[in-house]
Amino acid sequence: MATNKNALIRYKVLDTCFRNSGRRYFIDDLLEACDKVLSEIDLLSNGISRRQLFEDISFMESDEGWSIELTKEREGKKVFYRYTNPSFSINNMPLNEVEINQLKSAIDILSQFKGMPQFEWIHELVPKLKQGLAPDDVSNTIIEFDNNEYLKGIEFLGQLHNAIFYKQVLSISYKPFEEDNPYDLILHPYFLKQYNNRWFLFGYNSENQKFDWNLALDRIVAVKELNVVYKKNTEIDWLDYFEDIIGVTKPVGEKTEAVVLHFKGKTGNYMETKPIHGSQKSKWLDENTLEITLDIIINYELERLILSYADSVSVIKPEKLAAQICKRLNAAGKLYEGG
Repeated sequence: MATNKNALIRYKVLDTCFRNSGRRYFIDDLLEACDKVLSEIDLLSNGISRRQLFEDISFMESDEGWSIELTKEREGKKVFYRYTNPSFSINNMPLNEVEINQLKSAIDILSQFKGMPQFEWIHELVPKLKQGLAPDDVSNTIIEFDNNEYLKGIEFLGQLHNAIFYKQVLSISYKPFEEDNPYDLILHPYFLKQYNNRWFLFGYNSENQKFDWNLALDRIVAVKELNVVYKKNTEIDWLDYFEDIIGVTKPVGEKTEAVVLHFKGKTGNYMETKPIHGSQKSKWLDENTLEITLDIIINYELERLILSYADSVSVIKPEKLAAQICKRLNAAGKLYEGG
């Protein structure tokens, strides 16, 4: 069975060629047709080999494929291919094993989003998809995402998503942890970001004239749409915005700096296989100490991450970060003094 990249695309191309009774498709013609479509999808595509083409045809003829019936007629020393039944098409056939397995995986993945408001349509779609499979074909779920549908504020997610998509200005009632009462602000929403199982909304705060104003969804009390002109984002590329930080907090005016951490024992093995940032460079100083270097902006989330490893990590550079972590650890120790 041919399972390499773009296999299904090639099957569709071959199906079109085999159905065309007005043209004779020899092997070179089939190769050219496949290569043309693949190059349109990927300019760097080198096409496929004759061997791959024959494997594709064999798969389509097999029971695992669509059991197609081909007429292979010789013209001189060459052979051209077409369906024995001109009205046949794999598009009219039941799902084959490959498609069923892909559909199963898609159902499993889609099911993970059912608790999110903007994906309410999945509640109706998933049962319909499952109806296309025989009962024995619907396997138990084998993948699960870290998703909490009971998060406070998640009920606003769909509305905020739509406001970004349709460029709708919002009046938001917001209550920070440190405030007793909520306050109202006007926000031109641009981007939604999830971090540590919490959702955050970024947008333009017209009062402060900041394009990256950050609101935690679990602190939002109410949302109302406003009939005012939406200010487009001309300042921030959100794909690059989070490159220099961990989490969502980006201190104003701060630049990246070298952060050196030493992780001990098994934690070192863990950190080597699960980097905490894209800039991470790792090296073992000895069998018990992994040194990692980060080029990063120091923020609250970085501090919290370091603290989560407690006695398994020490901050080597910069000194100000080491002092801050030490201060927090000493404060934590005092909570246990005196039993």
